[in-house]
Amino acid sequence: MCLFFFISYPMILFIQDIIDILEEIAPVELAESWDNVGLLAGNPNAEAGSLLVALDPTTALLDEAEARGANVIITHHPAIFHPLKALRTDQPVARFLIGAIQKNIHVIACHTNLDSAPGGVSDILAQRLELTDVVPLVPRGREETSSCGLGRIGRYGKPKPPEECLERLRRACSAPWLLEAGPRPAQVQTIAVCGGSCSEFAEDAMLAGADLFITAEVKHSIARWAEEAGFWIIDGGHFATEQLAIVPLQERLQQEIAHRNLDNNVYTVRQKPPLTMA
Repeated sequence: MCLFFFISYPMILFIQDIIDILEEIAPVELAESWDNVGLLAGNPNAEAGSLLVALDPTTALLDEAEARGANVIITHHPAIFHPLKALRTDQPVARFLIGAIQKNIHVIACHTNLDSAPGGVSDILAQRLELTDVVPLVPRGREETSSCGLGRIGRYGKPKPPEECLERLRRACSAPWLLEAGPRPAQVQTIAVCGGSCSEFAEDAMLAGADLFITAEVKHSIARWAEEAGFWIIDGGHFATEQLAIVPLQERLQQEIAHRNLDNNVYTVRQKPPLTMA
């Protein structure tokens, strides 16, 4: 009698597999035309080890990846955003990229495609605020039936005082500070949110019936407009309104990798905001 033994070897995760997983979570086609997403440094045919997910590409992140044995970094903000005319190690962007290459770390960005995708940055912010009936604020292609788009708008079952909305936002984002423009309404029921720098959508939020618009990096002209229009805007900070989406992205990546019967670890790191109170 002959006995046959079949040994099951673990499959290998390649960089292209990670790109494919991210395509399922946040398709590249959802990225804005001015954005730069996907694999920015590395080889799609290379083998992937552990992954490290974070908001910003920094040299400290390279050290963290190396310490964790991760050869893949996925950041929300792209390491290459503006065209590079030179690679000088005395400049931060080039120093990060050259460091990644020297350490054999592959760099991927998932930016406005994650902003626009269901379950992305603004969806997470809306969930943290416990909004219901949430839909895109600016639907993809301006199609009202789209589940994709920038920003989200939702509501509370019962109106809430503005002070409670502020406290919910502080808890949701761990915001070190909040700025506001325009008058506070007596009650707030409908809230529009857009994590990151989206103050240009303030009028969209008002026209959509929002009592409050939460975003970041509110421009001076928009703040004046809110003052004149009688519309309440809160600037929650770019870092605070986006950082909360990093752990959910890490968890989704880990689930997708496990679903493929692979055991690559996906880590995240709590970065500190670059702006602090003086």
